[in-house]
Amino acid sequence: MSLQLLLLLLTSPLFAWYLRRYFVNRKANPRGLPHPPGPKGYPIIGALFDQPLQDAWITYDKWIKKYGKSDMVYFEVFGQPFLVLGSLRRTNDLFDKRSSKYSDRPHSPMAVDHMKFDYALATVPYGHLWRRHRRAFHQHFSTSQVQKYNGAQTKEARMFLRRLLDAPDDFAHHIHHFIAALIMSVSYGMTVQETNDPYIFRAQQANKGFTDAGVAGRYLVNNFPAMKYIPSWFPGAGWKKTGEYFAELNQLVSRKPFEFVKERMADGTAIPSVASALINDLPAEGSPNREEEERVARNVAAVSYLAGEDTLASTFLSFVLVMCLYPEVQKKAQAELDRVLNGRLPEYNDRPSLPYINAFIHELNRWHQVLPSAIPHLTSESDEYDGYFIPKGTIVIGNSWSILQDPTVYKDPERFIPERFMKDGELDPNVQDPSVAVFGFGRRICPGRFMGDSTIFIVVASVLSAFDISPPLDKDGRPIVPEVRFGGDLSAHPLPFQASIQPRSRKVAEMIHNLELSEL
Repeated sequence: MSLQLLLLLLTSPLFAWYLRRYFVNRKANPRGLPHPPGPKGYPIIGALFDQPLQDAWITYDKWIKKYGKSDMVYFEVFGQPFLVLGSLRRTNDLFDKRSSKYSDRPHSPMAVDHMKFDYALATVPYGHLWRRHRRAFHQHFSTSQVQKYNGAQTKEARMFLRRLLDAPDDFAHHIHHFIAALIMSVSYGMTVQETNDPYIFRAQQANKGFTDAGVAGRYLVNNFPAMKYIPSWFPGAGWKKTGEYFAELNQLVSRKPFEFVKERMADGTAIPSVASALINDLPAEGSPNREEEERVARNVAAVSYLAGEDTLASTFLSFVLVMCLYPEVQKKAQAELDRVLNGRLPEYNDRPSLPYINAFIHELNRWHQVLPSAIPHLTSESDEYDGYFIPKGTIVIGNSWSILQDPTVYKDPERFIPERFMKDGELDPNVQDPSVAVFGFGRRICPGRFMGDSTIFIVVASVLSAFDISPPLDKDGRPIVPEVRFGGDLSAHPLPFQASIQPRSRKVAEMIHNLELSEL
């Protein structure tokens, strides 16, 4: 096949689709309302050359400031409309008050059709199947249910302390291991290996693929679905081999541990877990809805691991980074912990007595969000809003970064200041809680947020009660203060840095070292 013929086959459907979309949108907008302001771009390709591929949330924030005071930015790429929302007022108006129109997800041919991330809740279209997944997830991770995992969280947090004590320079590895151990225990009743665990490796690889595929404009097949007919050997078709690699990987991530639990349940050796509970609730073999229900159960168990591994790892790495940068905050947090704990390690029932730690967690969530531009929504029908026309099929992005870095709400937003959430020694209810934007918006808000919050608490409180975190020293004894550098695609995580993590006293080191195995 010649290159010219291939381009013709690809661009002819595109041009026809572009014209059809143009006339459909004109018909749906009889009053001729304008789109919200934004970069106009060029005919057909639109704002292709303006669309950010790295640190999109920063570019979106600049656009929101540049294109007037509407707190919205609209642009198109190859006829695909995008709308970026830059304020809490806009996200509430559209994602909450008009949720019936703004709760779908854009279909990603690369992520879903080629990489086979169809088991991830974030990719499931709004409708019956999504509601079934959401209900099953809520049954095990709602605010009333996550308390039953406190024992497992406390146990794994203390094992995390022991690993930090033994090999503090490997804190990044320990963070990933802690999260994997916790989620595999809760989701599947499985114990992961201390090193080179295949489940940890697969989840980390899958997360890299998912965030990579989620970047608008990264893969042309998302704009040109007809590219799926290009053979893998064709020059420039390396994305197809990438898709095949992740499709095979995702079969292992979503199915292998689930099948392991089914086998253990059959021989009576299964440890109670989310997966075993979901399997117990399945209808009998041969029932009309057995296949769908088993698919839901398998997906819910898998996505709890996939989502938690990436978001919690980024949060805990940010925690270590912040402690290197703000020693005065660390001292205040430790003073509160010392006053309440009196030499012991924290428990969940200590949380109401630790307002500064709770303010610290608010600020940790706000300071640099894991998903600074959230996961995009999709309009299921055209809409008129505030004098603007928003076409059906618009990809709508709630730019969390703009909301949580707003200097009119959070003074000096680039600084880490837990005190901004406090008044008279308690949490100030009048300060905007970062949860309004950290976990997504509307009906697609993260269902694992309660599990994540309780995990962050026990780790932050445990580590600060036991260790001092500071920048490492150079050969002359001067601190090597790490830079604030974040990387990533859909999600953001601190780039590699070094930190010194030392027990606060010999007594603390002995307490951690001598923890009874029954406590672990």
